[in-house]
Amino acid sequence: MKILIIGSGGREHALAWKCAQSPHVEKVFIGPGNGGTAREEKCVNVPVTADPASLEGQEKLKQFALNESIDISVVGPEAPLAAGIVDVFRAANLAIIGPDKQAARLESSKVYSKAFMAQYGVRAAADKSFTDLALAQKHARDHFSTVNPSPLVIKADGLAAGKGVVVAQNLTEAQDTLLSFMQDKSLGDAGNAVLLEEFLDGSEVSVLAAVSVTGGKGYILPFIPARDHKRRFEGAQGPNTGGMGAVSPVPDFTVAAFDDFLRSIAEPTLAGMKAQGLDYRGFIFFGLMVKDNRCRLLEYNVRLGDPETQAVVPMMDFDFPGLCTAMLQGRDFPLAWKSGAACAPVAVAHGYPGPCRKGDIITIDTSAVESTGAKIFISGAAGGGTTGEPLRTSGGRVLTVSTYGATADEAYTRAYQALKAVSFEGMGFRTDIGKE
Repeated sequence: MKILIIGSGGREHALAWKCAQSPHVEKVFIGPGNGGTAREEKCVNVPVTADPASLEGQEKLKQFALNESIDISVVGPEAPLAAGIVDVFRAANLAIIGPDKQAARLESSKVYSKAFMAQYGVRAAADKSFTDLALAQKHARDHFSTVNPSPLVIKADGLAAGKGVVVAQNLTEAQDTLLSFMQDKSLGDAGNAVLLEEFLDGSEVSVLAAVSVTGGKGYILPFIPARDHKRRFEGAQGPNTGGMGAVSPVPDFTVAAFDDFLRSIAEPTLAGMKAQGLDYRGFIFFGLMVKDNRCRLLEYNVRLGDPETQAVVPMMDFDFPGLCTAMLQGRDFPLAWKSGAACAPVAVAHGYPGPCRKGDIITIDTSAVESTGAKIFISGAAGGGTTGEPLRTSGGRVLTVSTYGATADEAYTRAYQALKAVSFEGMGFRTDIGKE
């Protein structure tokens, strides 16, 4: 079997690594991949310079898949899905894991997503959508004029690379955000419409899942839960990021909470997908807020999360390509999970999440990392391939150190022991991933 992973981040590195472990897989191609995927066994980067979300990039990847007789392609990031790469591949009779462009609107349009939740009874925060700046500003003024107002969540409608959600603590912050999104176009067209949403209190939990829905039939298979740590600094302080690390499973996500998630979120989501006739053979991410074992949905992502994937993949005790095959065929698949825990802190470049320095040489003491049982998944680094050039930083989130342990404490200890064996100029990380 030949697999093509589409994307270039840590999530894609983890998926390529997992696919390569399968005895049924001959070769894994990653388009375009990164400096870490280039050095994995069975793995080869595809030198596609065009963005996979562009028509040119999609056509080149499609032609590569045809020329190489790829058996299954798996899409990692959201932008190619929103741009319709699944439709392009399926039109060429290529098997691909991901929702089509219509189904991808569950992430690419917050307004559509919230309307879907409301129509099918998915428990979520109350919200109002606006395309008019003045009306959105009035709603914000009314909200903050009440006695002891809660924060106001402002979400850009479209994809914004993790920068489209602001939790405004006061009217000034809300008005500044609305002006930035809707008038100044800081997010481009993604901010043409906004959602003003109720602030939810509780603990955040991520549930990734496999989806196989077509022709009004199918299933959602939830994975073991994970928790992402979004804030840049210890104790959940500082600005939001794409993710400073993740753990799996989540001890405070109880059986009662999971049952509530199934009843109030997963099952009505599945019912809605079937009712709308969506063609969704891919993965989904449920971002939850949990309080007193009661779940509310914050958002859908129509792909696996990053860095959650780097914590969930090491917990998998099943053949990942086998799951993908079952999803495409509409067959059920028995998921099995290891009994321990995974901890996956992220190392970031100097300045992250703002403008970051690039080009710093990354030094990894491979023997020290291997002694902890850790696996390093590269997110933003180039080089390090067969030509012998060093790995250099090329993005904000540089790498994830993912470690499995028999207990959460053991996984935490091993992860941070391994992190000591990694260095680059200006490297930053949190020391409390799994302890917050």
